[in-house]
Amino acid sequence: QVQLVESGGGLVQAGASLRLSCAASGSTLSSSRVNTMGWYRQAPGSQRELVAIIERGGSTNYAVSVKGRFTISRDNAKNTVYLQMNSLKPEDTAVYYCNVKTWPPYSDNWGQGTQVTVSS
Repeated sequence: QVQLVESGGGLVQAGASLRLSCAASGSTLSSSRVNTMGWYRQAPGSQRELVAIIERGGSTNYAVSVKGRFTISRDNAKNTVYLQMNSLKPEDTAVYYCNVKTWPPYSDNWGQGTQVTVSS
């Protein structure tokens, strides 16, 4: 079983920065099992959407809306994924969820979510 602990959300003004962190742990979780790590977000009345993902080898993929402003990174030794968010906009306001996929065996794990609110 994998547990995810997120931190770093908050209330900021437009143009500010925030850094989200998500640490994965579990009694049988080794760093070699952690594959794709990522961040998703869900705004009120909207579906959950991909923000950014990073593969074990470091390749990344970003939503068009955040490309150039957000940077995803990971520390494989700590099973931790980060999301550096710069130049935040009010439309970035959402609950941000960490997602970690493991193999083997396959598991798809979600964090509890952290609120990010950007005021104009």
